This record gives sequence, structure tokens and C-alpha cells, in this order.
Amino acid sequence: MLVRTRGTKGRGGGPDGEAWRIELDGKRCGTVFINLIDAPPLGLHASLQIYLNLSIQGRRIGRVAYAKAVQASRYNVIYAHMQKANIASARAAEEAGFVDATSPEERQKVMVWRRHTEAPGDPTEYI
Repeated sequence: MLVRTRGTKGRGGGPDGEAWRIELDGKRCGTVFINLIDAPPLGLHASLQIYLNLSIQGRRIGRVAYAKAVQASRYNVIYAHMQKANIASARAAEEAGFVDATSPEERQKVMVWRRHTEAPGDPTEYI
């Protein structure tokens, strides 16, 4: 279950950010947040980060948290950046609808999720 929070600076806080507490059986077990960042080579984009307590990793909770966060978000295109060796996060993001968008010059794996919009070319399509 995700519970929306105000977030903090750099972790989903502020007017362009979104943050959720991840709960399992009423106990906090992680956090997921989205920041609007401006970084090359993507430029201005919504970037999702997820952190799970070590004790609950490997239980498919990350997959659910990725999926619920992007559905609850106001952004139509969301990127996730992770270490290339972090196979578990890549699988979790993929199961939530993210696809690999890593360019050869990237040091990290970059994955992107796009909301299916009714009208192609919608001005909010990329943010």
C-alpha cells in the first residue's frame, strides 16, 4: 500500500515532487518519490526513486510500489535511474511497465514509463 506524503527536499518535496510511504501490514517498509529534474542527456524529466527496507526486499513489493506510484503520479512520462548491476530494480520497474531507455553513453541504467494517453501529442505527454 502507498500512502501519499509531503516528501522532503530532494525526496519528492516541493511543488514539482511527489512522495509516498510504502506500507506492508500497517508498517512502513520503504519510500518512493518523484522529482522533476533537469539533467543531461534527458533534460527536464520526472525521475522516480524507490527505497525498500532490506528486511522486505525480494518479496515483490518493489514491483507493486513502482506500479502504484506511476499510476498515482500526475506525470505522464517518468524515468527511473538505477545502477546497471541492480537487476532486481530493473525487473521490478519492467513489471510495472517501464522499458529500457539506456543510451550507450549512460553510466546508469535508464528506464522509462509512459502513460497511455487518449490524445497523442498532448502537451503534458513528456512531463
